[in-house]
Amino acid sequence: MTLVTAELVKQLRERTGVGLSKCKAALDESQGNVELAIEQLRKAGIASAVKKEARETKEGRVEFFETPETLAIAELNAETDFVVNNDRFRQFHKQVVELLAKTKSATVSEFLEVEMPKDPTKTLDIMRKELMAVLGENIVISRIATIAKQPNRSLGIYSHMNGKIFVAVELDGCSKESDFARDIAMHIAAESPDYLKMEDVPAELRAKEEEIAMSQAPKDRPPQVLEKIIQGKIKAFYDQVCLLNQKYVKDNAITITELLAKKSKEASKNLTIVKFIRFQVGN
Repeated sequence: MTLVTAELVKQLRERTGVGLSKCKAALDESQGNVELAIEQLRKAGIASAVKKEARETKEGRVEFFETPETLAIAELNAETDFVVNNDRFRQFHKQVVELLAKTKSATVSEFLEVEMPKDPTKTLDIMRKELMAVLGENIVISRIATIAKQPNRSLGIYSHMNGKIFVAVELDGCSKESDFARDIAMHIAAESPDYLKMEDVPAELRAKEEEIAMSQAPKDRPPQVLEKIIQGKIKAFYDQVCLLNQKYVKDNAITITELLAKKSKEASKNLTIVKFIRFQVGN
């Protein structure tokens, strides 16, 4: 009888995506024969989606779910829009975000191992694979995020293009400014900033942009003029990728920083953006 090692279990898991305990049981039953274990898992309906796992999943949507304590967001992808708009897919998607709001899982891999509340014998990953068998396409939970609701903070939520783009904005300074936070979320959906502020841009990216700016600047200018040109190019980069630097999409005479200052004065509150999340299917 072949000894079922941890390496064999790991190998079977990597090939099937099935949970460790199920892999161990299948290997015990097959006396360590990996191919036979895969066959047994497929007969049990657990690994019927193995061959579909390699297929591209370019279509999808983003769903969210709120509790009094948490906002949960998850992007699910499939191979075609036909499946993405299928009722079974959407029902599963709702189960996913409701479960995420309870577990507050930090990573997709951790989340996939969560046991289903109505059937603890199945993990979320097994449920996903069973749905793949029914719908005939690869289905992937590609991204998840949660935001814990805090006193004196507002959440703005905006979903666009039938869930193709989703934005959440967390605003500090007042618990009654969700409409204003949603206006900023709409701006983010349109302008797609990568960072909140200049300080958030990684040092290596800042260095790369400075190098590009220097290479593009004319070499026949005086040093002080050359420096202004380079700084102007770097500023233009920050104005593009940093939310606080961007011109407000509804009023391009002001930046988001200036918009916040204006709203803070009107509300007699110090309103600041804590964070934002922007999911766009495929990006």
